[in-house]
Amino acid sequence: MLQISIDGKEVSVEQGATVIEAAQKLGTYIPHFCYHKKLSIAASCRMCLVEVEKAPKPLPACATPVTDGMVVHTHSKMAKQAQEGVMEFLLINHPLDCPVCDKGGECQLQDLAVGYGKSTTRYTEAKRAVVAKDMGPLISTREMSRCIHCSRCVRFTEEIAGNQEIGIANRGEHSEILTFIGRAVETELSGNVIDLCPVGALTSKPFRFNARSWELNRRKSVSAHDALGSNLIVQTKEHTVRRVLPLENEAINECWLSDRDRFAYEGLNHESRLKNPKIKQGGEWIDVDWQTALEYVRNGIECIAKDGNQEQIGFWANPMNTLEELYLAKKLANGIGSRHFATRLREQDGRLKGTLAGAQWLGCNIADLSDAEAVLVVGANLRQEQPLLTARLRVSANQGSKISVVAARKEQLHMPLAAQETLHPNQWAGYLKNLAADAANPIHTGLKDAEKAAVLLGVEAQNHPDYTAIYAAAQRLAEQTGASFGILPQAANSVGADLLNTDSGSIAEMITAPKQAVLLLNVEPEADVAGGVAAVAALKQAKSVMAFTPFVSDTLLDVCDVLLPIAPFTETSGSFVNMEGRLQSFHGVVKGLGESRPLWKILRVLGNLLELEGFEYDSSEQILHDALDAQRLPEKLNNRSSWQGEAAPAAAGLIRTGGVGIYHTDAIVRRAEALQQTSHAQVPPARVHPDTLAALGLADGATAEAVQNGSRVRVTVMADNTLPPNIVHLPQHPANAALGGLMNAIELEGV
Repeated sequence: MLQISIDGKEVSVEQGATVIEAAQKLGTYIPHFCYHKKLSIAASCRMCLVEVEKAPKPLPACATPVTDGMVVHTHSKMAKQAQEGVMEFLLINHPLDCPVCDKGGECQLQDLAVGYGKSTTRYTEAKRAVVAKDMGPLISTREMSRCIHCSRCVRFTEEIAGNQEIGIANRGEHSEILTFIGRAVETELSGNVIDLCPVGALTSKPFRFNARSWELNRRKSVSAHDALGSNLIVQTKEHTVRRVLPLENEAINECWLSDRDRFAYEGLNHESRLKNPKIKQGGEWIDVDWQTALEYVRNGIECIAKDGNQEQIGFWANPMNTLEELYLAKKLANGIGSRHFATRLREQDGRLKGTLAGAQWLGCNIADLSDAEAVLVVGANLRQEQPLLTARLRVSANQGSKISVVAARKEQLHMPLAAQETLHPNQWAGYLKNLAADAANPIHTGLKDAEKAAVLLGVEAQNHPDYTAIYAAAQRLAEQTGASFGILPQAANSVGADLLNTDSGSIAEMITAPKQAVLLLNVEPEADVAGGVAAVAALKQAKSVMAFTPFVSDTLLDVCDVLLPIAPFTETSGSFVNMEGRLQSFHGVVKGLGESRPLWKILRVLGNLLELEGFEYDSSEQILHDALDAQRLPEKLNNRSSWQGEAAPAAAGLIRTGGVGIYHTDAIVRRAEALQQTSHAQVPPARVHPDTLAALGLADGATAEAVQNGSRVRVTVMADNTLPPNIVHLPQHPANAALGGLMNAIELEGV
């Protein structure tokens, strides 16, 4: 340890620490712009100049390593003069128009100018002007004249996002921040440059001139859009969510947010929000009050359940529902006498059920992946499934970790990989089985030699028709190498749903053998269920379909006979269990829109109307207390499976892969306007290996018809030699929602 004195205060720091890090440990603030604890040192702004005894001139605190016995003064005459001089230079070309700047009130330059700036300027020449750049639908660059060239955005895209999409061109006062070749910033983490920008040069385009920072209320929350469970600061005004920012949590999302978490709030007030209960009568939808709607649901359930037909009632529950909602829904199903309750809506292989020792989870802490020396990920589209977890792995890989990937397509992960195997999904189970037995394989060796290692199964592996065989082979590999074994859960509360043992029924069975009544709990069947078109067809055969939903859609209007408006996660209290098994509770940040109500309250009233026991709850906290023993939660996390059996027969012909598009994962995200304007949300082409394309008689760039389950959708085909033969990479998108499920057979026909 090294000893350093800063402004008369002593502190011990580790070898390699910088002066600014030592000051932060003491709680001493040193002004800065370019420094950020998660980025490399640039020392370009010079705002952090301090006096170091025995040094002939001020030194940048961010780039000066601590030496034993160093004495630093941050407020001496030399330091103050240097800092004030730097501030004067920074303000030479900076527009002095804080009242009209979108960053006003939360601008780092504005704050420091008060403490280190002068009341008048000596500069009388004309200020420079910088033309705005187009960085896409999420980032506004209308005021690039405000840029102070701290280079935070440049370093972020290179070091964290992995692809330097932003750079600095020219020199001196002619320097400009711009994208390469006039392209938009396409990283799924782009919104973080808005937070990083210390001035009003890069701002949020959806939030632009929406509200002043001091007008906003700030509330803590948890993301509902993936299983990471990113911590959020939700900012509201007039009972409307206006902006979402990251709440720093080093164990989960660090200080970052994915664009999906940051900008999905736009979908909360989409025009398709359901504001009143509705009942279909004579083919026409009419608005009704809650009492009428709930009595209709009760009568529908009782009508089907009589004469011992309880098993003809099915529950389809979205795993992004809260623990409290899932617990009451499962309790309702049990009270009615139905065991047909499904939360694994996109999975096709149910053979693991009953063989698991506990709830499926990541298998380790999220932060442990940053320290892992070797990681193998199988069957995942990492960047679209887990953007922030991928960023952790990227930083780890750049520091020497051996990251290996086995998938159906060579995804551009922007990180150094130890291995990247591109295999047909039907080969995954066999490959893992052979890998477990091949101690000489570099991947096997890397996992075995690592002090910390992990084997992870992604969403495409989980949705594979032979998931159980893949799971067993991956588990065997982890056992042979001593690595931890886990999955990348598909939704915000997938682990919580497992802990409650909610998936007692099979969605595949309920589609194959349709039920007479189905309760949809925050589910849009055409998009949230495997083989969406088949799911919709099954619902059309039901006598009654009751949807508890925040949004109305054409499909729900077609198949349902009652719609009940429920509150999304920002309008209710509840809890999620994230991928590492961390229980996180939150409160609603705004009041419900229209007549919408929290789902747990609706289920509570419905349970009472059905005269079921155990529905006397006054708060979500009471439900959570009964649903889960938080102290014993870690004991219930166990990926161990006792399954032994044969692999399922492989489907012949072409197989569809691609997963669900990053901005089509849930109902809120699908309605976020800015996200839907990004390149990631555009209609995807059908990518096929050139040899397969030639065998089909199709040309690169041609229009073809994709055929699944009798449904036809026109697609553009593109040759992609990173794919194995007999694969059609076609991610799920509203434009191809009429097709069947992913990881299933598909045909391509010329038109």
